[in-house]
Amino acid sequence: MALTDIQIRNTKPGDKQAKMTDGGGLYLLVSPKGGRWWRFDYRFGGKRKTLSFGTYPDVSLKAARERRDEARKLVSNGADPGEVRKAQKAAVAGAECFEAVAREWMAKFSPKWADSHTKKITERLVKDIFLWLGKRPIAEITAPEILTVLRRIESRGAVETAYRAKMNCGQVFRYAVATGRAERDPTADLRGALPRGKVNHRAAITDPKAIGGLLRAIEGYEGHFVVKMALRLAPLVFVRPGELRHAEWSEVDLDKAEWRIPGHKMKMRDPHIVPLATQAVDIINELQPLTGRGRYLFPGVRTIDRPISENTVNAALRRLGYSKEEMTGHGFRSMASTLLHEMGFQPDWIERQLAHAERNGVRAAYNHALHLVERRRMMQAWADCAFW
Repeated sequence: MALTDIQIRNTKPGDKQAKMTDGGGLYLLVSPKGGRWWRFDYRFGGKRKTLSFGTYPDVSLKAARERRDEARKLVSNGADPGEVRKAQKAAVAGAECFEAVAREWMAKFSPKWADSHTKKITERLVKDIFLWLGKRPIAEITAPEILTVLRRIESRGAVETAYRAKMNCGQVFRYAVATGRAERDPTADLRGALPRGKVNHRAAITDPKAIGGLLRAIEGYEGHFVVKMALRLAPLVFVRPGELRHAEWSEVDLDKAEWRIPGHKMKMRDPHIVPLATQAVDIINELQPLTGRGRYLFPGVRTIDRPISENTVNAALRRLGYSKEEMTGHGFRSMASTLLHEMGFQPDWIERQLAHAERNGVRAAYNHALHLVERRRMMQAWADCAFW
C-alpha cells in the first residue's frame, strides 16, 4: 500500500531499523534514532542496486516519488540511474575545477591581450599548473598545495616563471571568487614565500658612438634584402618586434608619411600612429618594388603569405656579431627612449610613441593621435641624429 504523509509523520522509531514501502522500488528507512532516508531499489544488468534520494522531510513524499519515476524511466531506456548521477556530479565538479575556471577566465579576458601575452600565460598554466592542480575543485585548493607546485617550477631554476605563475593563479582565484566558485584567493597567503627572479631587461646599445657602429654594420649586412630593410627601419620606428614584422602595406601611407597600426596588433589593443621620418619613407620606397604587391612589408623568405619569423631580426644581429647580451630587436626601443630623453624631448611624447600603457582609461580611448604634431618633429629629429 502506498505511503501517506500522515502515516510517515505518525510513525515512531522502534528498536530496530524499519522499512516503509511506497511501491515501485521506493521506500523509507526509519532508524531507531528517528532518522528517515529515502531509498530506491532497482535492477540493472542483472544486479540489484540502491539509490539514495535524501532525507524526509527535506525531500517530501511527492518529491521522492518524482525522483523514483525519473529513475525508473532511465532504467526502461537502458541507462543506470546511479551511473547517470555520478556523471552529473562529475560534470558539476569539472565545471568548477581549476582548469575549467582558468580557461573560462582566459576566454573572457584574452581578447584584450596581445597574442604573445595570451600564448605565454596559456603555456605557463598548461605546462606547470594544470598537470598538478587542473582537476582539483578550485574551492578546495589550499596555499600549501599551490606552493608545492610553484616549488617544482622554482627547482628547475625558473624563479621568475614561478613568480609569474603565482600571479596568474591569483588572477584565476579572484575570478573564481567573483563568479561564486571560491571563497577567497589562497595565493594571498604566499606573499613573501617565493623570491622574485632577476628580470632580464632586453639588451640595448645606448652609447651614441656604439649606435653609429651598429648602424654602419646594418648598412653592410649581406643577408636577405628584406631582412636588411627590417634592420634599417627598426631603429627609426622603434616599435615592438612583433609589430614590425607584421607591418602591412595597407597600413602605410607614404603621402602622409605615417604608419597606422590597428589595435588588434598592439600589446594594449589600442591603435597606434607611427610618424615616418624622411629616412624611413626612403627605406620603405626602396622596399616597395620587391614586396609592395603582397600583404606584408617583410614577408618570409620561403613564403610571402607569412611575415618573417619572430627570431629573424635577432638572428641577423647575431650574424652581424652582436650577442644577445649586447643587442636585441626589442633593444631599439630602449635605445630610442634613452637617447630621446637625453635630447630633451617631453616624456609624454616619448611614452606615447613607445605605445606604453595609458593609465587613464578615458585618455586611452583616443591617445593614439595624442601629441602627433610634436611626435612627428621628434621622429624626424631622431632620424637626423649625427650617429645615423
